[in-house]
Amino acid sequence: MPDELYLQHCTALTPFETLPDCFIYLHGGKIARLEPYREQTLPLDAPIIDAAGLLATPGWIDIQINGGFGMDFTENPETIWEVGARLARTGTTSFLPTIITSPQGTVSRALEVLRAGPPHGWKGARPLGIHAEGPFLNPQRKGAHNPAHLKLPDPSLMQDWTFRDGLRLATLAPELPGGLEAVRLLRTQGVAVSAGHSLATYEEAETAFAAGVTCVTHLYNAMPPLHHRDPGLAAAALARAEVKAGLIADGIHCHPAMLQLAWKMKGPGGICLVTDAMAALGMPPGSYRLGGYDVTVDETSARLADGTLAGSVLTQAQALKNIMRWCGARLEEVIPALTSTPAALLGLPGKGVLALGADADLTLVSPDGEVKLVIIDGKVMKK
Repeated sequence: MPDELYLQHCTALTPFETLPDCFIYLHGGKIARLEPYREQTLPLDAPIIDAAGLLATPGWIDIQINGGFGMDFTENPETIWEVGARLARTGTTSFLPTIITSPQGTVSRALEVLRAGPPHGWKGARPLGIHAEGPFLNPQRKGAHNPAHLKLPDPSLMQDWTFRDGLRLATLAPELPGGLEAVRLLRTQGVAVSAGHSLATYEEAETAFAAGVTCVTHLYNAMPPLHHRDPGLAAAALARAEVKAGLIADGIHCHPAMLQLAWKMKGPGGICLVTDAMAALGMPPGSYRLGGYDVTVDETSARLADGTLAGSVLTQAQALKNIMRWCGARLEEVIPALTSTPAALLGLPGKGVLALGADADLTLVSPDGEVKLVIIDGKVMKK
């Protein structure tokens, strides 16, 4: 594959402005030039793509995805690279494979898969690290997590939960005994911490934010509902501008009216549009696995036998369209919730932006949000 690529005539969504009729030069996996288009002489054999009519956005980042295409990360972490290779077609260029509550050692297995690296010749959406969703969750808000494997926060179980070892995000219930100590430990180890599957009160949530929690996992879900006398974790997250909120914009996990509320309160700078997708992503309706459970999947939702939601079959491309439709937002307004906001949460300055020196990850879409071209590390994935 060539180590350089030229894009011409696209509309580029930069951090500062929307730049029409743009010229972008990708070289060595980075954005080497980004400027208004002008006639110029390029090498005769230069790889050039005419992207007229398309909006060039930074590559999309999904911080919560459990698997896809028939594969479940928790049951088989070795499938991370295979899912990543196929995920690129959906518009996502990087992601956090999410390991849910499971037998001890599963997170370590997943970290080892990432350390071992991809198979020879692999290309696709790149895993940025692991998201450990559990096992330190409140049993009363367990959702589709197996209660047999839930635990109270224990520092001895987090020894390899470090940024250096590849853990990027951990979801826990901060109100549990030892929860705040776990938050502080993980932050010192370079891991972002999200509150989720939690019964935290408003006051407990405020204390958790002060201790280092910077996000909430799938806002509104697996936490008490909004109440005017007992606002809880959801209201605390909505009220704190600096706290990010993962949001599953499928119209099933959250009613469109609640999506509108979150969008008005936090906007794209406070929301990370996640999929929480499970093994049925990209597959026909049927029975699939999630963390040891059988999940029944139809065209729109994934549920356990008792009706509990168990992940989704959502793509980030569909989440983009849903926010545009239900919240009345323009495409350009929504893009940060797929790009710069998750990148900021994870502390990744080279991702989530179209700027000189940034990573050459781009998702190009039509004006109505259809994914037309995906570029990862300067290489075309979908055209």
